[in-house]
Amino acid sequence: MPRTDTSSPLPRVVIAGGSGSLGRLLAHRLAERGHNVRIITRRRDPDLPFEQVVWDGRTVGDWAQVLHSEDEAGVALVNLAGKLVDVRPTAANIAALRSSRVDSTRALVAASQRLERPLVSWLQASSTAIWSDAREQRVTETTPLPEPGLPQMTGVARPWEEATDGANSEHLVLLRTSIVLDREAPALQILARLTRAGLGGRVGSGYQWFSWVHHEDWLRIAIAALGLDPQVRIPDGPLVAAAPGPVRNADLMAALRRHLHRPAAPPTPAALLHLGAIALRSDPALALTGRHCTSTVLRDAGFDFIYPDLDAALTQIYG
Repeated sequence: MPRTDTSSPLPRVVIAGGSGSLGRLLAHRLAERGHNVRIITRRRDPDLPFEQVVWDGRTVGDWAQVLHSEDEAGVALVNLAGKLVDVRPTAANIAALRSSRVDSTRALVAASQRLERPLVSWLQASSTAIWSDAREQRVTETTPLPEPGLPQMTGVARPWEEATDGANSEHLVLLRTSIVLDREAPALQILARLTRAGLGGRVGSGYQWFSWVHHEDWLRIAIAALGLDPQVRIPDGPLVAAAPGPVRNADLMAALRRHLHRPAAPPTPAALLHLGAIALRSDPALALTGRHCTSTVLRDAGFDFIYPDLDAALTQIYG
């Protein structure tokens, strides 16, 4: 079970893939809370004010020493490592997405198995895209995964989660994150750029669901999942990181136009999106599929969202 005794010494938190946008946010928040934060990365970033150790994302090496602890607080691990998903869904690209996640997770599992004492907690990144295109289904943590699902979604996220098998940790949460709303998050940057360019109309039918979470709530969910919030107790297993108010694509784009002060825009037909995605080396399924995802685990744990609705979230981000 997660550690929730705030009178105890704070565990060191190691973040694999901590140089990405979410990793940076989480590292700074944990440091503000008094944790010793260390980053495992493929390339050191001189702008990050944390100790960084370099790995290849595939094999156990000297970097694994960062998981060892001789004090009573122990070590908690966050695994965010993996390539960005916005690429053409070719067989080669999908294989690269999958291996960047599976190989790095297996390396962390192997390193954990060499520890004399287990990690106190393990927060494993995943995605609500594991359910591929759920259409009108209402998705929660207990919703079965599709068989087989889209290869670039279910085909990547399922083995990513399965790669944690054998992890030497007292507590392990599979954090299935929806689209995170933050100025620096790649997904919102793309949507905002299109909207500012006059391309902020609905995509395809506009009826596909868009599940999202504000970055502040994502940070609070991640901290609770690590067992570091004494008020919110999260059990082992899957956890959906999504606000309780999913919206349709058409409503999302209308909200972005309002907050970015742009007029109505023509829709983007699915056929045009497919053509544009070829030029942009992107995956049209990212915009044309959708999922209505909410969390019964967070509800049952008594977690309160600061930003439960989209307008409030976008107001905080864009002012």
